[in-house]
Amino acid sequence: QLQLVESGGGLVQPGGSLKLSCVASGGSLDNYWIGWFRQAPGKEREAVSAINSKGGNRKYVDSVEGRFTIFRDDAKSTVYLQMNSLKPEDTFAYYCAAATPFCLLTASWSDQRCYRSWGQGTQVTVSS
Repeated sequence: QLQLVESGGGLVQPGGSLKLSCVASGGSLDNYWIGWFRQAPGKEREAVSAINSKGGNRKYVDSVEGRFTIFRDDAKSTVYLQMNSLKPEDTFAYYCAAATPFCLLTASWSDQRCYRSWGQGTQVTVSS
């Protein structure tokens, strides 16, 4: 069964950068969209970005467009989220999850009902 593990979070100053990794085990990422989501304590989880199985289709929520970049290396079973120009409002726990293209044929890339194999999350804190 596909399992995903996030890493790369930490404490960074405003304007700084972090690169998150989402590593898969127990299966191949080849046929999945991979999404990044984030959540603050007591708040709803929100979509951040997603990438299709071939890597040619990338989606971003407006608040991170131009600052975050999602990319994948299927040979390493890893999807990355490069986060630049970080702001305090980017402080969240970040999660990755996998979605089958079939579900996303009729749903938005940000529809969390399509995603499964959620990781345990990695904390990103942006503060001076």
